[in-house]
Amino acid sequence: MIEDEQMDLLLTDLFERYGYDFTHYARASLKRRINRVWSLDKFPSFAELRYRIRNDSEYIKRFVEELTVNVTEMFRDPFFYRALRTDVLPTLAAKPFIRIWHAGCSTGEEVFSMAILLKEAGLLHKSLLYATDINPDVLASARKGIVALSQMKQYSENYVLSGGVADFSMYYTAQYSYAKFLDELAERMVFSTHNLVSDRSFNEFDLILCRNVLIYFDKALQQRVLSLFDESLGLLSYLALGAKETLRFSTLETKYRPLNGEKIWRKIV
Repeated sequence: MIEDEQMDLLLTDLFERYGYDFTHYARASLKRRINRVWSLDKFPSFAELRYRIRNDSEYIKRFVEELTVNVTEMFRDPFFYRALRTDVLPTLAAKPFIRIWHAGCSTGEEVFSMAILLKEAGLLHKSLLYATDINPDVLASARKGIVALSQMKQYSENYVLSGGVADFSMYYTAQYSYAKFLDELAERMVFSTHNLVSDRSFNEFDLILCRNVLIYFDKALQQRVLSLFDESLGLLSYLALGAKETLRFSTLETKYRPLNGEKIWRKIV
């Protein structure tokens, strides 16, 4: 098992050599993931792991992907998407143009879910979805709009639970063992690398979704990222967080009103 001092050395290497700053990630979770990589890749010693990280730029892609936890699915938490349909999109409909930011988008399934909601609400043509992640490899996968066909049964069920009434298969074409989403959806998306730890705001948005990302940060970094989102949201815009994430007890709590429990917040000040 890796020691705390050894983990600090690895985090310093990652930052100094590649610009990845994991120092404010939740340490217990981060340590588990580093130990998992060490075990999976069968390094005989810490020195071997550190040498590989410092000298193999290709291996860094795998290492960072393991640390950043890319777990996602179409219409993840369907009742959250139902709330977007009923409580958020109708209020955005009056806007001449809609900007949405998916921060920490991973492989893009939730971005395509949002595009489908927008299409069904008649809003896709005047919307732009910015999808960002720290990991360029998962973004490359997201841009393709391709997922395993075996997942579509579950995704279709999620879609129905979210309030969808169309035939879900109309949104993709089946190709061998894969499904490719319609170009009409992808045309309204902009994929780009963005580091929530160090990068700044790049636009003003009507809705920001960052779900199940903050739980991997310590309190100080959570506050910094929430402030970044606040800076990026216009008045009466929305912030959507994961089921175990909240604005409560943050310095921004009084500026927002919770909807749908504490998963969606509207900026009121």
